[in-house]
Amino acid sequence: MADNNPFCPQEEDHVNPFSELKHKERELEAKEAEIRRREEEVKKKEEALARAGVFLDVKNWPAFFPIMHHDIANEIPDYLHRMQYVAFATFLGLALCLFWNVISVSAASLKGAGIGIWFLAVIYLMIGVPGAYFLWYRPLYRACRKDSAFRFGWFFIFYMIHICFCIFAAVAPPIFYQGLSFPGVLSALYVMSRNGYVGIFYLVGFGLFCAETLLSIWVIQRVYRYFRGTGKAAEAKSRAARGTAMAAVS
Repeated sequence: MADNNPFCPQEEDHVNPFSELKHKERELEAKEAEIRRREEEVKKKEEALARAGVFLDVKNWPAFFPIMHHDIANEIPDYLHRMQYVAFATFLGLALCLFWNVISVSAASLKGAGIGIWFLAVIYLMIGVPGAYFLWYRPLYRACRKDSAFRFGWFFIFYMIHICFCIFAAVAPPIFYQGLSFPGVLSALYVMSRNGYVGIFYLVGFGLFCAETLLSIWVIQRVYRYFRGTGKAAEAKSRAARGTAMAAVS
């Protein structure tokens, strides 16, 4: 009969801590292997889709707060890298120009130029940056990635509008509020005659828009040369002619 005396020491099951640690380590290794296997499967599926002409636009840029898909190094052909990077620089340059425009106009507003020009500058920034991305940068990115004549045509239309906008901003003709909603050369001279410090802000903005215009002209020339060289121009004309013929028949 077993001794049930509570004062007698009972035998306790002792667990080896080393074996428990090894068990947990094996579990972690198994989980890591499973994660790696799934990542490889996803990567293979993405590569298969890319070969089939289907791309997954996963937001990955900027790294600290992804708001858009951008991977020139892996998705754009090597011979188009320079052109695409410079086009991306013009997109970021436009954002810089419009942001500096808000700063310049804010300084002018504080010196008595009125609040109306400040509202216009903020509207330019809020509409211009996302508009540039959706209307001409993303079409160019996808055109280079998929070699699409239609997207190239879309890019040319809106990039020309972008260049005209930059030229207009660099000149800033006195149409609305004496042109003070843009830091162009005419508005810079007008402001400089009244306040030298604010005029400096406008002159810097004028220089930024000039640089943006010149860089954008270089980009559209390179894109057009590539477009003509790959025969996409003839393809686009053929499609437009077929569309016109179909419209005339219908």
